Amino acid sequence: MKTHQNTTLAAALALAALLAIPTWAQAQAGTKNDKAAAKIKPTVKKAEKPAAVVKPAAKAKPEKPVVSAERTNLKSAAKNVAAGIGAAEAAMTPAELAIAERVEVGKMPCELGASVTLTADTKNPGYFDMQGKNFNYRMFPVATSTGAIRLEDQKAGAVWLQLANKSMLMNQKLGIRLADDCVSPAQMMVAQNMKLNPQDNILEPLKRLPPPSLPSDSNITPAVAK
Repeated sequence: MKTHQNTTLAAALALAALLAIPTWAQAQAGTKNDKAAAKIKPTVKKAEKPAAVVKPAAKAKPEKPVVSAERTNLKSAAKNVAAGIGAAEAAMTPAELAIAERVEVGKMPCELGASVTLTADTKNPGYFDMQGKNFNYRMFPVATSTGAIRLEDQKAGAVWLQLANKSMLMNQKLGIRLADDCVSPAQMMVAQNMKLNPQDNILEPLKRLPPPSLPSDSNITPAVAK
């Protein structure tokens, strides 16, 4: 009886041992897996650096235009034209220079208390500057068929006519006469002589008349013209 019980107990223990083997194997496997997992360090991704902010390129400063000498000369010429002296800067012909030599200059009284001042340009032979009340002209000689001395400011439309006994200033654009009966000392002498000799041609060039002669019985010594 005891032998049978021992046999049964031994069989039960053997069966229990067989059943416990898988559980122990699984436990051992789990322990190994836990150790392996502990050895593996978690990979931590480093935070990516933010992309660099691209600043907009600074606007390039516009380069100053290079002004050539030719462009400077053109601007200077344009200013001269605007001032009404563009045409007067051309070189004079011998005929025009000959006319300019006969022009009466200086301050000349005109009718109605007006006056005109005509000044020769020493830097530009043949050209004249004319000033008066409310006008300022740049004049240059123009040949005529009548023999009268003619100066013009073509831009302004001004015309100066010089006769033997007087001069006059007209504005062709406006169709008016700006000054009349303007006389220089030499023209005044011609005008006085014309009263005595009406046959003289007023279109002839100015004649430099000698001073009037004094009576022979006079004790006054005539002044010598310089």
